[in-house]
Amino acid sequence: MEQRTLGSTGPTVSSLGLGCMAMSDAYGPSDRGESIATIHAAFDAGITLLDTGDFYAMGHNEMLLREALKDVARDKVQISVKFGALRGPAGEFAGMDTRPAATRNFLAYSLQRLGTDYIDIYRPARLDPSVPIEETIGGLADLVKAGYIRNIGLSEVGSDTIRRAHAVHPIADLQIEYSLIERGIERDILKTCRELGIGITAYGVLARGLISGHWTKDSGKAGRDYRLMTPRFQGANLDANLALADSLRTIATEIGATPAQVAIAWVAAQGKEIVPLVGARTRIRLTEALGATRVTLTQAHLAALAKAFPPNVAAGTRYAAEQMAHLDSEKPATA
Repeated sequence: MEQRTLGSTGPTVSSLGLGCMAMSDAYGPSDRGESIATIHAAFDAGITLLDTGDFYAMGHNEMLLREALKDVARDKVQISVKFGALRGPAGEFAGMDTRPAATRNFLAYSLQRLGTDYIDIYRPARLDPSVPIEETIGGLADLVKAGYIRNIGLSEVGSDTIRRAHAVHPIADLQIEYSLIERGIERDILKTCRELGIGITAYGVLARGLISGHWTKDSGKAGRDYRLMTPRFQGANLDANLALADSLRTIATEIGATPAQVAIAWVAAQGKEIVPLVGARTRIRLTEALGATRVTLTQAHLAALAKAFPPNVAAGTRYAAEQMAHLDSEKPATA
């Protein structure tokens, strides 16, 4: 598999990464054995970047990764971990805490759950409004010096925060949603990252399955699936967005690929500094995603996709209103 380097200072990783969140209940029940088999299949196919969060099912996801990677040489994979999100016993989110003392605590637990003595990329899951980003990054820089983490990343922050963070310590990559129907990064964030030499790990490349070609109006109703609580998966918004998925299916048929493969290939084609994270939780979906690496999008294909998916084409916001209010990445740059 092609390799890409995350920014000017980050690690060299596979051109596709595996996002593991959905293996721990976020999209409804998952099968532990199939999840582990999928991670093994991803590694065998050349995927080396595995993305998780310490709050994914309150540590379940990290322990799943530990089990899946127990026979894999540590230096053959890159583990990316998000931290800082607080949760209650009922699973509810209760804010962020990225104070250096709290960060060290979160890291200690992650190292134990993952069964490793270092993490390749460690990043706050969101901006903590009560802690200056300089303080958070300064604490992470100390952990880099101590050898507990190799690189510092960011997640869902805007250009101003990126600049402030990068001035304290080089940032390897920004993790942010990016897809045919979610292109907010193109307003100014992508330009900022390119200017500073910061890579992009793009999640939500299939809009959480919405444009995968597999989602229907009845999907997700059999189990607890948080997607059903987000605006793009509700009512008239869902109807409009499924019509977009149908447009993608038509273009994909002409290309000779599946909608998911074209959507992933489009994100990968936006720049060599961008690594799409695919959220496959079964080997079947992984195999389909891997097919994106064999899709070549011509200028004619890209033009057709641009016409069908102009900026702001999606109906509804990507998160509920209260979550959108906390996204620093939605704030326009002032510099």
